[in-house]
Amino acid sequence: MGSHRRTAPSSGSDRGATVALGLLSAAATALVAVPAAATPYDVTRAEVDRLYREAEKATEAYNEADERADALRRQIAAAQDGIARQQQRVNTMRESLGSVAGAQYRSGGLDPALALLLSDDPEDYLEKASVLDRITVHQAGELRRLGSALRSLAQDRAEAAGKLGALEKSRKAVAAHKRTVERKLTEARRLLDSLPAGERAAWDRAGRSVRADLLGPGPAPASGRAAAAVAAARSALGKPYVWGADGPSSFDCSGLTQWSYAQAGVALPRTSQAQRYAGRQVPLSEARPGDLVVYRSDASHVGMYMGNGQVIHAPHPGAPVRYDPVGMMPVSSVTRV
Repeated sequence: MGSHRRTAPSSGSDRGATVALGLLSAAATALVAVPAAATPYDVTRAEVDRLYREAEKATEAYNEADERADALRRQIAAAQDGIARQQQRVNTMRESLGSVAGAQYRSGGLDPALALLLSDDPEDYLEKASVLDRITVHQAGELRRLGSALRSLAQDRAEAAGKLGALEKSRKAVAAHKRTVERKLTEARRLLDSLPAGERAAWDRAGRSVRADLLGPGPAPASGRAAAAVAAARSALGKPYVWGADGPSSFDCSGLTQWSYAQAGVALPRTSQAQRYAGRQVPLSEARPGDLVVYRSDASHVGMYMGNGQVIHAPHPGAPVRYDPVGMMPVSSVTRV
């Protein structure tokens, strides 16, 4: 194939070409250097870490939606009970008013002025009529008030049912997202298993904690209930991580801390985001056993401090409840319950 030759460029163009050639050379050097630094092991680990973060966020979102749905179900049940009670009162008052109307009908429905003229005891008649009038007005007022309350409760029930429906849809959407993340985790695990044995072993060791029997006594728990929660968390060591589980045979991260404190008679919220505000926040440097250590800026992970720089937590799918260093990921807050 032939080629066309161009006339020689000017000296300014020579300088531009020299600069461009230098940039291309630097870029080529960088491209050659990147693969050497970013090994397949590093890439795989970064991908798995990212997927674990996504999965944990999805789990906590699912837990929150489920908790809100349960609260709405309780509100709806209470509203239905209130409506039933008020309906019974309305029915009773209607029967009472019906009896009065029937008595008036059976008496011939005399005009009040005529009935007064024909009465043997006008004073007695006026007294009874006045009482009857007050009762009727009172019952009519009660019916109006109860009718208004009934309509209000029915509206509240409809609104709550609408919210529940929306939350159910939201929860299904979150569950679908979780299934997507699970598929990604399965793929990531497949990639991880494809690595050489030495790199797989390094992955398994990465971030793992020391054995429980190697931990020193450390500081005392902040309270008796914290000590009971610590004992409960230790009893869960080795149990599996399961989506949305809150014990006693399996856990997710906030399910473990909620269950552990429940054994101490303390009711914690269900999600790590809510547990963050379940007590008084203290500096990490002052953490004591039983304190909740919340991770990441979005508070999507939580563990329980055990002392000596260690926490117990439910890490992620495929990893059992275990000890890990408190600094395994960025700490956003420490909460003393």
